[in-house]
Amino acid sequence: MVKEIIYNSNLHFEHEQWRRELFFWEDELRIFKNRLSELVVRYSAKEVLDQLEHYQNQFIFHGGVIDDLLEDIEVHETQIANQSKEDIDVMDRVLVKKHMEFRNCIEIQRQTYADLKKDFFRFLSKYM
Repeated sequence: MVKEIIYNSNLHFEHEQWRRELFFWEDELRIFKNRLSELVVRYSAKEVLDQLEHYQNQFIFHGGVIDDLLEDIEVHETQIANQSKEDIDVMDRVLVKKHMEFRNCIEIQRQTYADLKKDFFRFLSKYM
């Protein structure tokens, strides 16, 4: 059985990719919240306002998830940096397992966020 060697630099590279994606989502959420503000002044029907409130709550929730993910990346980066200080370039099993679990969380969040965006765009096309 061949063991795969996972280097700190590879995990750092993936963290950087995730960070950029999360920062992009933060920017999108700001834009989506601005769209909500535009719609709030246009509509007074309870049905529309309820939907606007739903999306506002979803955007707040996803903003919190993004913050949590960014914080988790920082913690993992600190662990990688500590290994690098000790001249250890290969990750230990526990940290690799955590990284793989984190990768799964990112993938789930990516799909959840994409679904929210699709729903929101459908909503916008109906009311914009």
